[in-house]
This record gives sequence, structure tokens and C-alpha cells, in this order.
Amino acid sequence: MNKSAESICNGDGVGRRETSSSLSSAKLRTGARTLPIVITGGAGFIGSNLAHRLLSDGHRVLLIDTLARPGVEKNLEWLTKTHGSLLEIEVADVRDFGSLRNLVRNASHVFHFAAQVAVTSSLTNPLEDFDINARGTLNLLETVRSLTNPPKLLLTSTNKVYGNLTQLEFIKERTRYVPRDVSIAAAGINESRSLDFHSPYGCSKGAADQYVLDYARTYRLPALVFRMSCIYGPHQYGNEDQGWVAHFLIRSLQGKPITIYGDGLQVRDILFVDDLIDAMLAAQQNIDATAGQAFNIGGGPRNTVSLLELLDLINEVHGRDVTTKFESWRAADQRYYVADNTKFQSATGWQPRVDVREGIRRLYQWLKNESGLVQSKSLRSLPVDRAGLGPRAVLAK
Repeated sequence: MNKSAESICNGDGVGRRETSSSLSSAKLRTGARTLPIVITGGAGFIGSNLAHRLLSDGHRVLLIDTLARPGVEKNLEWLTKTHGSLLEIEVADVRDFGSLRNLVRNASHVFHFAAQVAVTSSLTNPLEDFDINARGTLNLLETVRSLTNPPKLLLTSTNKVYGNLTQLEFIKERTRYVPRDVSIAAAGINESRSLDFHSPYGCSKGAADQYVLDYARTYRLPALVFRMSCIYGPHQYGNEDQGWVAHFLIRSLQGKPITIYGDGLQVRDILFVDDLIDAMLAAQQNIDATAGQAFNIGGGPRNTVSLLELLDLINEVHGRDVTTKFESWRAADQRYYVADNTKFQSATGWQPRVDVREGIRRLYQWLKNESGLVQSKSLRSLPVDRAGLGPRAVLAK
């Protein structure tokens, strides 16, 4: 990112609106660049991609993560090798209020990604799901509101806050479901849709979503919510519960069958991670227009794909057909979800730029080049010396 966009925001936080053409070179203003940008869940897929963008621009970044998810150590290895001492990592849990308070008190911005992300896991252990997603977010909000100069805060929520959308009627076409409502078919689901939490995961993320909006309103915090569709891209080690686009590609590279739950006609708008990072920076740069609001963020109607159509794309990039098998529908699965990005586009000028075919090609190539992934036949977390990662530990080259 170049220096021409450094003055996006002036000292009092009032900034000019950025258009999508300039987002890739935009910078966050953090005073004299001495204050760190904090990313909770920062070793994960989205967190590591955002960290890379910010570190590449010379910002200090502090990642807070439990390092519990398989594959995240590989992300840390990549970031530390590339950026050295600009990156700090704290092995900590958002449920630990004391640690969180100490880590966030000097932040200029906070991106809150730490979460339990699987519907299936929430059904098995709803108490843990609530503690991480709802109580962890409340811990962060209480920390932020206690500060004299609270940092800008962005929470990543989910389209699951709208439930399984059973009230929608669909036309069943050869490879996908199409909404009977022509306005939804043309634009997607907008933020006026009533919240309808299904599954403990939907409840915990929905609670976090609403707490952020209420704290922004009640305590005048510069905070906002992204209700996200399916995000995909490099550094994603997906599985059946989360990161399914990467999971499908990994299975194809490993020569393993792909399981489809349902009939495969279900449709999602998928968003390439680089476009998501652009949106996050745009939200922070235009905080006067975005604070206190929730935005549906996804690939939109131009970037939709059904599971069956994705299999065709994978066959195309892979050069041979993948093996598939079908199982019953899972709890709270949506037959159709496409985000209407209009509200966020109006506030910031952002729009996705990477189309589905190009994004799938990029992710496939990254996974194919990822050392040991294909040969291993499974993803295992790399060993990490947690004992060597003390408070405020710096992971240097």
C-alpha cells in the first residue's frame, strides 16, 4: 500500500469516503503509528490475511489467539518469516477478562474475529459456544468502553443470525435454488430481514452481534458489525463445518471424496478474502458512516455458486472429476443465502472485485503449492512451544 492514501482520516477521525478503486492502497491512521492494531483470533484465516495487509503497510499488529485451530501455526510461521518484529502474538483467550483488558488498553483499532465457528460444535457443547462467542465479546466491549479513547471495533458476525430462511420460497432449477421473490433473487438478503436465531451458534453469535450494536448506541463506541457470507482464499485450512470452499479443494487435491449434505442445490455468495480485507479497511476509514450499524457482507448476486456448480469449477481447475457422496441435511442449513451489499456500498463505495472463477483458481493454486498438504492426506496442527510464548511475546525472524 502506498503513501498517497495516508491522509484518509484526519486527526479527529473524520475521513473522506474511499471508492473501491483506491481501497487496495488505503491505510489506517494510527497516530504516529506507535499504537498496535489488535486482532483477536488473529492467527486464523481471516486474521492472518488482515495482519499481512496491515504489517505490509508498516503497522504494528498484536494477534491474540489460543492457537487451538489446526493449521494456524503455519499462518504464524508465514507472518513471522515475512514481517519479523512488527508482529506480536499473545497466546490468550477472550474469556480471560484480565488478560484481554491488559492487551487491548493501548490499541488503536480492534478487529474481533475470535469465535467458536461451527454449528455442529455448538450443538455438542452450547455452554462453551456461548462463553467464547457471547461472553468473550462482552468482555471485549467492557474493556473498550472503559478506555478514555476507545479504539474502533469491528466484529465479524454471520448470516446465521437470519436463521435458516425457511419462510422463503424457491424455484428448483437444474443446479441451484432460485428465490421466488424477484427482488431477493436480484439483490440478495438485506439488513431489514428479521433476526431469527437457529442453533446455539446462531444464538451466541447473534447475542454478540446485538451487544456490539447496543454498546455503540448506548456508550457511543465506534463499533460496527459485519454479518458475513462465505469467505475463502489463501491460508484457509477448511473443514466440513467452516471454510467449506477450501475443504472441497483440499479433498480434491488429496484424492478423497467430498460429502454433500442435502441435495447440492443450496446457493451461497462467496467472497474472496482480499475483497473482505478491503471492506474492513473501508469500514474503519469511514467510521462516521459505519459506526453503530450492521452490514451484510458477501460476494453478492454476481458471485453466487451452488455446491454442485462449485464441484464443476473444481473439476475444471483440477483437470479430473472428484468423487462425491450425499448425506442428509444438517441442522440450520440454509438452502439459499446471498448478501445484499447495497447498504455498505452506499456508505463506503466498496464492492467485490474477484469473481468466483478467478478466486477458486487462486485458492486451488495456493493449496496445491502448500508444502506437505497434498502428501499428508490430512491436516494436523504443527507442534508449537506455547511455554515459550509468554506475555507480549514477540515472534521475530
